Amino acid sequence: ISVVAAGNSRYRVSIEEDATRTEHEVAVTPDDVARYAPGVPAERLLEASFEFLLAREPKESILARFSLPTIERYFPDYPAKLRELL
Repeated sequence: ISVVAAGNSRYRVSIEEDATRTEHEVAVTPDDVARYAPGVPAERLLEASFEFLLAREPKESILARFSLPTIERYFPDYPAKLRELL
């Protein structure tokens, strides 16, 4: 999992596994960081979020573009599990 800041609270996340790669653009606002992982850099929050997602679905099923709170809409246990990963 590779996370690179793209400006304007947007990040590019690349996942390489089994000789294939997916690219994702995720919006993470300072409020998102404060809500889900206070004091944690946004990049680390995204790494943990993608670890969470990859434990539940293949990388090809992860949306190409989304905002971080979208994860919670699909997986209500996301905030609690995220704390365990961080």
